[in-house]
Amino acid sequence: MSAHAAQAVPDYPARPVKLIVAMPPGGGLDTTARYLAKELSEQFRQPFVVENRPGANGFIAARSVAGAAPDGYTLWMSSNSPMVTNAAVFRNLPYDPVNDFTPIARLVRLPLVIVVPAGSPYKTLDGLMAAGRASPGKLNYASGSATYHVVMELLHERNHVKANAVPYKGTAPAMTDLAAGHVDYSIGEINAVMPLARAGKLRVLAVTGAQRLKELPDVPTVADGGAQGFEVDGWIALYGPARMPPNLVEALHEAVDGILRKPATVRSIEALSGVVYPAGPAQLRAFQASELERARKIVKTADIPQD
Repeated sequence: MSAHAAQAVPDYPARPVKLIVAMPPGGGLDTTARYLAKELSEQFRQPFVVENRPGANGFIAARSVAGAAPDGYTLWMSSNSPMVTNAAVFRNLPYDPVNDFTPIARLVRLPLVIVVPAGSPYKTLDGLMAAGRASPGKLNYASGSATYHVVMELLHERNHVKANAVPYKGTAPAMTDLAAGHVDYSIGEINAVMPLARAGKLRVLAVTGAQRLKELPDVPTVADGGAQGFEVDGWIALYGPARMPPNLVEALHEAVDGILRKPATVRSIEALSGVVYPAGPAQLRAFQASELERARKIVKTADIPQD
């Protein structure tokens, strides 16, 4: 921790800090959380301990953080699903993604890819979508989060496809079942997909972001297939409970920002096929608001029922 941050909160932390993650081990969110926890532990000279609390679309993790004391001993490493997408698709959330949390730092952007089992008859995204149009309601896709569900339904709306969502408690279990052939296709962050793709168990059909990926130069973007403006990525950010003291928020942001600027961190995130995507508390709040507006427009455009 820098001298400035240490002076701002000289007694923090005096005991271990919990870093809550709403996904099971194995995905980009968990891997990023464990890397950050290790770095923060070294800087603050106290353990930052990752606690995985998956399930219920992130509700369990969100409520545990929202109800915690705003003293910096319970933090939340969250993706865009609990902090944005849930607000667009659930009418009665058991938490408020804006008012129940204190934004600390945006961290990482992760590309998403659409995948099928290696033995699938579908070689291209166009082929998969054509099959979905030909047999409405026949195909099943694995959905590891609310964001993935929304992205896939937007894709289906663009292609006039009706398919069945099969919910999972995260990307890793969704990809495991996909590789086993229990579902027809799925979407997930690239780092959760690539080990199974390299092992010959999954085939990547398309990238949802604006650009092709250096790891998969021959895989087209969804926009390459004619869906202009279809650009969606996942992102990860650090939050705490509402009403955290500003000096503590700034100390944590300063520590995280220093970690993100390390060449070793950049290499670690790039190894996940991610991109370091830093922003401070105020910028994160504004970014979250713009993402919320975008998600609500997607839900309306794709005519996704609100639960």
